[in-house]
Amino acid sequence: MSAPPDNDVLWARGIVKSHHGTPALRGVSLGVRDGEVLAITGPRGSGKSTLLGCLSALLPVDEGEVWFNSSPVHTLSRAGRERLRRDRFGFVGSEPHLVPELTARENVALPLLLAGAGHKAAYSAAAEWLERLDVSECATRRPAELVQSQRQRIAVARALAPLPPVVFADDPTAPLHREAQDQVLRILASAARSHQLTLVLATHDPELARYADRTVSLVDGRLVGPIAPVLHGTAATAVNAVAGR
Repeated sequence: MSAPPDNDVLWARGIVKSHHGTPALRGVSLGVRDGEVLAITGPRGSGKSTLLGCLSALLPVDEGEVWFNSSPVHTLSRAGRERLRRDRFGFVGSEPHLVPELTARENVALPLLLAGAGHKAAYSAAAEWLERLDVSECATRRPAELVQSQRQRIAVARALAPLPPVVFADDPTAPLHREAQDQVLRILASAARSHQLTLVLATHDPELARYADRTVSLVDGRLVGPIAPVLHGTAATAVNAVAGR
């Protein structure tokens, strides 16, 4: 067992994973550089969510290795994987999974409070991210009072507010219409770049991968090759402006 390259914050070698006997990943090897915005594309059922699950310590691998910052993830116990996800990773799925009893602001502040942040700092950061995601008017409302697109933006704010080293986004814009999808992806990508976070995005929509620094594709659980996306026109201008370039 050898450690990954120093500039890879995440590194996987020969990952094999099956669900109830059905292969989902078939020997996937992948490195993710520190501060990189990486998009993983592919059709539905190609293994994108499973790959994110293995990289983020949500799922144990059947075979292979997963490393985070030169530390092995694949040898961790279930409790160890839970601590890693809580302390070092942010996650946004296609469903928001907010705490129903809490307001939007409380939901976003929650991971900061659990990490030991003071009440004032946690709520100040929550307010800032709700504003950046254009849902500041929802701050005192509970999830049941909101539409799905608002709940999803709040989930994105919750993932970004603690500024974790790595944010995993599994089809995070699925509940949104096209204009909102572009806005949220711009915010995710620009936040990652401006705060030196690593963003790993899974999407079946290749149009959304244009915000990434690099794209890889999965087909039937196998990595089929990298694509180097280039931003053009208004998309490039928007991303570079928000990122301060």
